[in-house]
Amino acid sequence: MFVDEVRITVRAGRGGNGICSFRREMFVPRGGPDGGDGGHGGDIIMTASHRLTTLLDLRYQKQYEAQDGRAGGGSNCTGRSGEDTTIIVPVGTIVSDDQTTEILADLIEDGQTAVIAHGGRGGKGNSNFATSVNRVPTKCTPGTPGEERTLRLELKLLADVGLVGFPNAGKSTLIAAISAARPKIADYPFTTLIPNLGVVRWGSHRSLVGADIPGLIEGAHEGKGLGVQFLRHIQRTAFLLHLIDVSEWATEDPIASFETLRRELAAYDPALSHRPFSVVATKIDVVGTSERLSKLRTYCQHEGYPCLAISAAANKGLNDLITYVGKQVDTLRKMPCETSS
Repeated sequence: MFVDEVRITVRAGRGGNGICSFRREMFVPRGGPDGGDGGHGGDIIMTASHRLTTLLDLRYQKQYEAQDGRAGGGSNCTGRSGEDTTIIVPVGTIVSDDQTTEILADLIEDGQTAVIAHGGRGGKGNSNFATSVNRVPTKCTPGTPGEERTLRLELKLLADVGLVGFPNAGKSTLIAAISAARPKIADYPFTTLIPNLGVVRWGSHRSLVGADIPGLIEGAHEGKGLGVQFLRHIQRTAFLLHLIDVSEWATEDPIASFETLRRELAAYDPALSHRPFSVVATKIDVVGTSERLSKLRTYCQHEGYPCLAISAAANKGLNDLITYVGKQVDTLRKMPCETSS
């Protein structure tokens, strides 16, 4: 099951109390105060790992607590600090406070860590309060409570290329043809219910990651269909491929389909309007596509949009597409990252 959004509650450990103690030894009549400090409470730490691809585990365990610190001891012994609790999440997870919506961490690299909730400080023992005029202090302080938060975790997949289009535009067929990904493929709308990632090999020892995004429909940014649920994953992609079905089976005009896609992306996130993209005409192996393909190409040429034609099922135009996209991704990797988070 693919889960890309969960809410959990975390509580860092409480600091241990400082104690009031006095040194008592034979032949030491004026031993003085020797109360030790309490240990610090454990932290709640998030760590990103490429071994995970979903937040499924956190759906079933919604509460996490770190260990409390131990109280101090005599002979100026400091209490043991509480152990930290580490939560493993997929790379690309954004951690935010559910009440304030403040973003606490954006974990985009494997092994990246962030302290989400800090443990409480240990209390002071009475030995800290001894002065020249108060040689037998009885004062000590308790440990402070650890931070407690309700967190919202949102996963945005990291990919070089995002495949977007209407249902049955051929996105899943394409990702299956150019990578080892095996998404569900069928002849009915909304076959793809979750994003699928695939590693595409190209050139000499080069690769890129493609993401097959579930089909969009008009009004997706308002919650219609499945698109709004997964549009967040497009924000992490550096390059977009707009797949347009030019076969005679398509119910909508190819130019109208393209313009609808662009409106939906811009309505969800205006930054997507400036994301580099190319138009890909799909299913050119179907009889009767020449007129619709010619119409789309003429439109793209007039607007200055790159347009490629492929048939993933018949393996037509895939090598040219992979080479073109690979070069675009290489160019973008050398530029400062400006993608929306």
